[in-house]
Amino acid sequence: MAKLKTTFFCQSCGNQFAKWQGQCTVCKAWNTIVEEVLQKPEKSDWKTPTSTKKRAAVPLRINDIDSTKEARLDTFDGELNRVLGGGIVPGSLTLLGGEPGIGKSTLMLQISLKLPYKTLYVSGEESQKQIKMRAERINPSNSNCYILTETKTQNIFKQIENLEPDIVIIDSIQTLHSDYIEASAGSISQIKECTTELIKFAKETSTPVLLIGHITKDGHIAGPKILEHMVDTVLQFEGDRNHVFRILRAHKNRFGSTNELGIYEMQGSGLREVSNPSELLISQKDEELSGNAIAATLEGMRPLMIEVQALVSTAVYGTPQRSATGFNAKRLNMLLAVLEKRAGFKLGAKDVFLNITGGITVDDPAIDLAVVAAILSSNEDMALQKDFCFAAEVGLSGEIRPVQRVEQRILEAEKLGFSTIFVSKYNKISLKNTTIKIQLISKIEDLVGFVV
Repeated sequence: MAKLKTTFFCQSCGNQFAKWQGQCTVCKAWNTIVEEVLQKPEKSDWKTPTSTKKRAAVPLRINDIDSTKEARLDTFDGELNRVLGGGIVPGSLTLLGGEPGIGKSTLMLQISLKLPYKTLYVSGEESQKQIKMRAERINPSNSNCYILTETKTQNIFKQIENLEPDIVIIDSIQTLHSDYIEASAGSISQIKECTTELIKFAKETSTPVLLIGHITKDGHIAGPKILEHMVDTVLQFEGDRNHVFRILRAHKNRFGSTNELGIYEMQGSGLREVSNPSELLISQKDEELSGNAIAATLEGMRPLMIEVQALVSTAVYGTPQRSATGFNAKRLNMLLAVLEKRAGFKLGAKDVFLNITGGITVDDPAIDLAVVAAILSSNEDMALQKDFCFAAEVGLSGEIRPVQRVEQRILEAEKLGFSTIFVSKYNKISLKNTTIKIQLISKIEDLVGFVV
């Protein structure tokens, strides 16, 4: 019997070592290096169903390369199409990560049931009956979706060769294992080997592959960091399991923008696309309350109207509290300092709490003016008019700075029925025949006159 070959891998970064050591010299993590058994087969044994189709690559002059865009596959899901940049690129590998129970498998199964193409859904976590029960809630009739419960990559490739699907979905990459690596499923070497085999299959046959990935307790995708470098697109499915909203973001996208955002609502029949998230992110109330302001923000190409809530109260303890949910706490401290220095509001001895409704996180500086307006409204206990909205950045000297694509924000506010939008005086606006009033302000003192 041949002697087993072993090596050591860092479970955090995937770097390989000849012997065990306490600290990884690459990522500096402690106690993450483990021993794994490796046993590569002979070269003559390696064969995938598509190995005969591969042709040797030849160098081409860059001017001779065909630059026409390859047609994307429509997912028939507007939110996923937006995040991917228009659809699935043939031959691409897409990795979807997210918290347990957030709805990753539901989203992928829902996509596979919508597609008119022949789709193979490979599950290593659920039985075929379990998937069938969930599929009946989402879309009970679909003749193009095939379910396979298998974890061995060699068996999966045999079924792919027989079925010849247009799209392959793997749930999940951490459950797969290959005969070419003598290690347990989910280990560093198995994840790298299985992903490499899938990349080889996808690129040779131009078949897109969608992978579901587990995440660690730190929120990173489980496995080596190289996994995210190997795939073409990395999507993150976010949200609180106690709320119904789910947010789909692209952390990496070789074929589109990483600034786009997709929003879903979790229902008993699956995930519903939210085409107009502004109506959901703005709470409906019968009476006007202090501390609420509406901001016009952008996520990628999509304008959103979000509600900013602030609470200013006298500090009970010696040190006043500063807390922000969905907003950068350091930027909140900066805006409070600007209010105290430039507008004369004494907030140093008061608690300030800030919240972005809907459970989303916003890093657009254009919501600065709405944050300031909400804080002033709560401090004076005076409600803002509910048809006011704001879109401007606040500088350290108290000036109101212009923001990009302000006309798109104005049109979104007009569409949702707002009567007045506060923007910077220095924004160049060429809109005509608009029913919304555009209030131009240049410094923070101008806003105080409208709020207080």
